Amino acid sequence: MTTTTEAPRLYPALRYRNAAKMIDWLGEAFGFSVRARYGEGDVVHHAELVFGSSMIMLGTVRDDDYGKMVGEPGSGGGKSIYIAVDDADAAYAKARKAGATIIQELINRDYGSREFICRDPEGNVWSFGTYWPKAGDKG
Repeated sequence: MTTTTEAPRLYPALRYRNAAKMIDWLGEAFGFSVRARYGEGDVVHHAELVFGSSMIMLGTVRDDDYGKMVGEPGSGGGKSIYIAVDDADAAYAKARKAGATIIQELINRDYGSREFICRDPEGNVWSFGTYWPKAGDKG
């Protein structure tokens, strides 16, 4: 087995209408912690939230060039983040308690993962499961 200490290279980036509120919610519901946050008042220009050795970046929806490329949160489709967890049942209970909309209840997959899917308050889709592929391992 190959072991690497290389930092992650992929960082999902999300836009939220109320990014300041969502930073708090993502911490409560999913267990993220804030690594960095830049902005003025309720406007978040850039934030980095950490989950284990992984990170997401997010900011407030803006009508700038990047904002026009990525669009706004909602039901536009094609947006989902998968998070590998040790205990899907605990993650489910925490997300549900915080008010996440469960769109697929806990299920045991035929490839060995226990997982569920939910939406955050602004419509982004989050999947949590025990399947944890690692870049250094052979598939």
